Amino acid sequence: MDTWKQPGHDVRLEWGAEGITALGGACAVLVVVDVLSFCTTTDLVIARGGRVLPVRWRDDRGVAEARAAGAVVAGEKAWTLRPSSVTDIPSGTLLALPSPNGATLIAAAAATRAHVLAGCLRNASAVTAKAHELAAGRPVGVIPAGERWGIDLLGEEQHFGPLRPCVEDQLGAGAIVAALARHGGTLSAEAALAAAAYAGTDVAQALRTCSSGRELAAAGHANDVELAAQADVSTTAPTVRGKILEAQ
Repeated sequence: MDTWKQPGHDVRLEWGAEGITALGGACAVLVVVDVLSFCTTTDLVIARGGRVLPVRWRDDRGVAEARAAGAVVAGEKAWTLRPSSVTDIPSGTLLALPSPNGATLIAAAAATRAHVLAGCLRNASAVTAKAHELAAGRPVGVIPAGERWGIDLLGEEQHFGPLRPCVEDQLGAGAIVAALARHGGTLSAEAALAAAAYAGTDVAQALRTCSSGRELAAAGHANDVELAAQADVSTTAPTVRGKILEAQ
């Protein structure tokens, strides 16, 4: 028995790329959760009728392929990884969105051949409903992305340090696990802990005061945190089809 796959449970949870490796072969659906900011930005784009092409962080070849596919690369216009930058993105836009956590993990999850969704606080119930449908009684794996120590979003170095489990993704994952639990089935201990954290937390306040939220606010991006903290305001369930996240 491979204990790292959390066998015997309908809803399972593990962190980051290592979590995808552990759960990818055992779960019919993987829900990647990157609240600040990839999955929140993706939700906003898709809610406006756009699509998102995840690009691994600093993958020049991936960026070139995205351009060849007709995508607009984040940063080349006003649209970026920041949620507040895409609130007026035109319907029909295909946005290539690089990020060191969410986009990179979505690509890795898709390689497992599981159904892959991008979840956040905004779309937790919608994503849960789609995950339950796609799983058809098989296990669902929830993957909080976490952060990586030492990543410099603006610098030239490509240092990826160890995983930093973070408040925002623990709570986003907990919201999805809690919603999945309402469909019945058993939760692994890891999943149950995330759901309990969500149930017992003032989520908006936690996002404002956690390290990631304070970092964004200090850089003048407090509005991004407010957008990310809004719970269940979206009916989108961003799902990978081919290599693209789109409404399902």
